Amino acid sequence: MSGAADIVGRLIDFAGLLRKAAMTVGPASVLDALRALEIAGLDSREDVFSTLQAAMVTRREDRAVFAAAFDLFWRENPVSGGSPRTHRENGAEAISRPAEQRVREALAALSGGAEDESPFERLEARRTAATGEHLKHRDFAGMSAAELREARRAIERLALPHDEIRLRRLRPSPRGRIDPRQTFRAALRTGGDFVAPSFRAPDRTAPTIVALCDISGSMGAYSRVLLFFLHAIAARRPVQSFVFGTRLTNITRSLRTRDPDEALAACAAEVPDWSGGTRIAPALHAFNRDWSRRVLGQKATLLLITDGLERQVDGNERGPDLAREMDRLHRSCRRLIWLNPLLRFDAFQARASGIRAMLPHVDEFRPAHSLASVEQLVAALSSGKDAARADPRNYLRASRG
Repeated sequence: MSGAADIVGRLIDFAGLLRKAAMTVGPASVLDALRALEIAGLDSREDVFSTLQAAMVTRREDRAVFAAAFDLFWRENPVSGGSPRTHRENGAEAISRPAEQRVREALAALSGGAEDESPFERLEARRTAATGEHLKHRDFAGMSAAELREARRAIERLALPHDEIRLRRLRPSPRGRIDPRQTFRAALRTGGDFVAPSFRAPDRTAPTIVALCDISGSMGAYSRVLLFFLHAIAARRPVQSFVFGTRLTNITRSLRTRDPDEALAACAAEVPDWSGGTRIAPALHAFNRDWSRRVLGQKATLLLITDGLERQVDGNERGPDLAREMDRLHRSCRRLIWLNPLLRFDAFQARASGIRAMLPHVDEFRPAHSLASVEQLVAALSSGKDAARADPRNYLRASRG
């Protein structure tokens, strides 16, 4: 580099790239990085990488993004003499594809858009980002890549559902029923001169959310966004996540990865039938047989995410009965909510045989195609209100008529 001013300018640009890639890097981090570089020097690329990482990375899940940003940003601007070797070539931790893709998108945004993006697409992306109400009601399937990124950020900002349930287990409380054991223990400390009653009240907890998400080809545009929603709430409350196409796969552990892009990439690598066919009845049968008793305890809430387009409905030698599996699923959970993207159509009717077989065993039937529908789901989980509008019997009566 030519001088101190050049170093400061490029470091500020580098911090801007990290912020664009969803990392938290403030002015204090940039100042710490400058002071650290004055001590460590610029002779070794490895030392510069370690110095900047120590000053700018505060979360473990941001390490992959930082490594990708350092590799791409300083490749054109080497911080030491000689050819600019990449961080990947230095024998350190490999850069993951989701992190590198996020940094490339941030670079493209900072430079005014990707090279193969037309001016009309750039204008549409900026207009959509500025018009939150327009994005809120836009169908996930019709969103551009930039709009999907904005939708994901909006989902991460959503308030978590507040749907606590009352348990039989009691906990200490300032009021409630008297706890004789704790009352007498407290009296012993004062020799019986002063007796202050202790109380207990029923404990409250957030029920586990269990999600069964259809990842067949017809659901691809919606299942990815809804998996980001499950990832956002899994960080703060118990969530058990399963996906199914032609088979059932448990992705709970993969979704626990803090970085959402890394989590979805891990899910895609774990699932062999992504964007393939769909067999709803066999998937529900596998869940009821292998997982129902393990994950549906403690009054769990179950989210069934599918369009319900099942070919084999009646059970025979080729497969289980869809209505029977739905009935067993419904009896095993506290609340079963079916999220169906087909409800985005105003003229939707429950004509398909699979949908008619599933609807009688559902507590609520809701859309799942836009940010507005996700917000309505969070509100419904929190309050339990608006259940009349989501009553599946409304669609059953309409289909019979």
